[in-house]
Amino acid sequence: MYQGAGKRRSPLQSSATVISMMASDIAAILISLYFALHLGLDRLFGRWISIEQAISEGPSLGTQIGFLLWFISVLLIVNHSQGLYGSLRIQTVLNEQRKTVQSCLVAGLLLCGGLYMTHNTSISRAVVVYLVCLTTALLCVARGIWRYSIHRDYEKGRETRNVVILGASHMGEAVRAQVDKNRRLGRTFKGFITTHEHHRRAADQNFDLVIGKLSELRHLVRRHFIDEIIIAESCTTPTVVEIVELARELDVEVLVIPGFYEDMTPEAPIFYLGDFPVVALHIRNDRVFARLFKRVLDFALSSILFLLLLPVLLLIAVSVKLTSSGPVFYISDRIGRKGRVFHLWKFRTMVADAEKLKAALTAENERDGILFKIKNDPRITPLGRFLRKYSLDELPQIFNVLLGDMSLVGPRPPIASEVAKYELEHYRRLEVLPGLTGLWQVKARHDPSFEQYVALDLAYIENWNLWLDLKILLRTAEVVFRGTGS
Repeated sequence: MYQGAGKRRSPLQSSATVISMMASDIAAILISLYFALHLGLDRLFGRWISIEQAISEGPSLGTQIGFLLWFISVLLIVNHSQGLYGSLRIQTVLNEQRKTVQSCLVAGLLLCGGLYMTHNTSISRAVVVYLVCLTTALLCVARGIWRYSIHRDYEKGRETRNVVILGASHMGEAVRAQVDKNRRLGRTFKGFITTHEHHRRAADQNFDLVIGKLSELRHLVRRHFIDEIIIAESCTTPTVVEIVELARELDVEVLVIPGFYEDMTPEAPIFYLGDFPVVALHIRNDRVFARLFKRVLDFALSSILFLLLLPVLLLIAVSVKLTSSGPVFYISDRIGRKGRVFHLWKFRTMVADAEKLKAALTAENERDGILFKIKNDPRITPLGRFLRKYSLDELPQIFNVLLGDMSLVGPRPPIASEVAKYELEHYRRLEVLPGLTGLWQVKARHDPSFEQYVALDLAYIENWNLWLDLKILLRTAEVVFRGTGS
């Protein structure tokens, strides 16, 4: 049976989150500066003054901006060196707050040092003190909010990483207990894998959670959407090297318990997985900046499309309701990125009991393999046929894009029964967000071959870039206006 999986994350906080955290730190500094100017200059001038007055009555604008950029740069660099833009899971709340205070004080001292070295006496020292103190307070609050929101997602099973543990031993069981007990680690345990020599012992100990052997690692990673391998037993160095090489190929991270492979991790930093110290042998190199931009573009374009097409959406909804009995929308459970199940929205184009009639039409299926499609499907309503011709039934999926379940461009999301029949290479379709349109839709929409369907999706994944997305969107618009849809 097919089982869904959570979204994939890096063991260190993803670069997208790092950018967001840096942006929030800069915002905190600017907010602190606003109040510091009022509080500090109120004491200096003996009255409450505006920011415009502070700029005009203080040192030159270039000087003020220069010292502000110096303070921001130093604070970001010190925060990064302290690991405050790393994973929130690898340090305690008190440790994180202590480092935040230390970073702000160091940045404040370096700001004062810059003022002293340049012999600048025109900038109020009261403003500097207020700036540092307010920034410290706001950053501490911001860190607490970040941690709370991320932990809340983890406890609900969102944004977690799928983990397998190599070694169904006492150490492996202890690590599993940490992962299962502490949801705030952001991991979902998928099972144990064993080396060939330890597989029989694991079976003798009745480890029902063993999902396979090390020789099956490639298949297990694809099948269970594994993000992280934790090595919790001693293996030979060639075996570990082989695991790391396979992890690089499959884009999976590898963690080990320190002490097993000290010769391979002499300079690697140690962080904690619950109570256990771990070291990273391989960290995935995601194209995070491009993916972040793709997500921003998806949200922006989908918002614009929704506003522009709102009258059309309302008109279609009323027409569907008036021309046939049944709900306006057809909501289908689909399999998204990393196997996560989500609700896909479409305008209903078939009669209300279409699913019950599908079994009787199986012999007329015109698609190869696991796809199902009939050219003159008797279940489609007259309005539904028009909507499908111009792909208007797909418009409600704009909501799925806005919610982050889908992208504007990507492989089409399959249903669970299709995924249950997937072969190993087919699972690569689920490594990216599914799309409202894709390469197959604009190149081979009427091709019945499932292999062609998969080949085009895999070609998109391998060669993805923003320019390719733009070309597919333009070709999709052409297909819609020509009415060459299904």
